[in-house]
Amino acid sequence: MRDWYAKYERDGFTIIGVHSPEFPWERPLEKVKAAAAELKIRYPVVQDNGFDNWKRYGIWAWPSTILIDKKGIIRYAHIGEGSYDKTETVIRQLIGE
Repeated sequence: MRDWYAKYERDGFTIIGVHSPEFPWERPLEKVKAAAAELKIRYPVVQDNGFDNWKRYGIWAWPSTILIDKKGIIRYAHIGEGSYDKTETVIRQLIGE
C-alpha cells in the first residue's frame, strides 16, 4: 500500500486505511497512531473499532483491499494477501479513467 501510494498519489490515487482491531489492545487511538508512524504510513488511517466499515463493505478477513472509483462504485475487491499485480492493474485502469 505504501508503495502504491508513493507511486500513484500524484495521479490522484487516494488510500484510506481502515484499522479494524482484532484484539482489544489494538483499540486505543494512540496505538493506531504509533503503529502508523512506525510503519511510515503517510495516507490517512481511520479507526473502525465498531467494524462499521466491515459491515458496510461485507469484509470478513484481514487484510482486505477495496478499490472504489471516482463515482463511489466498488470496482475491485480482494481478501487476503496476494493478487498484487491484478490490484495494481486495476489501480492503473481506474487512474486512466
